[in-house]
Amino acid sequence: MFSPFRLLLASLAIVCLPAQANWYLDNESSRLSFITSKNGDVSEVHRFLVLHGKVDRKGAAELEVEMESVSSGIPLRDERMRKDLFAVQTFPEATIRARLDLRPINDLANGAQLELRLPLNVTLHGKTHSYNAQLLATRLDERRFQVVTMEPLILRAEHFDLAPGLETLRKAAGLKSINLSVPVGAVLIFTAR
Repeated sequence: MFSPFRLLLASLAIVCLPAQANWYLDNESSRLSFITSKNGDVSEVHRFLVLHGKVDRKGAAELEVEMESVSSGIPLRDERMRKDLFAVQTFPEATIRARLDLRPINDLANGAQLELRLPLNVTLHGKTHSYNAQLLATRLDERRFQVVTMEPLILRAEHFDLAPGLETLRKAAGLKSINLSVPVGAVLIFTAR
């Protein structure tokens, strides 16, 4: 038998689901990229192909980057970065952690955006460094939202003990220099489940 009250309860449950659900990263639609500069005037964009992420009901956010998935478009360079720079045998992943207040994000209408200034911790190569990130959150629909960096994070090689690995790469490639500061940008899509 049709009951308006039951229909109202069912509708409320569907609308409230994303606010109570965990949010999981859609790896296929997400992108984490970084820019390297060498010899003073040559810059190139690289990315990581495999990311895992989650935002739980309390707003604890974690993004895991599989360092093995680094992709520069040149297989030999990728292999050197895996071995000599990132030491993936010892440090197979990097993590980014933050805490979000989900209420303003969950309250967004579809298509609406919210700027966030958010402290986060990056753990890479066994070292952790804190940053203040400028992010833009966009509610795409009832079950998806997007987070993008409005400004790239600038990671310094010495904060993560990566300078010796960069020097090894510089020598192997016969370069005059490799910049120790690396801008990192992200476009992350999360889906409620």
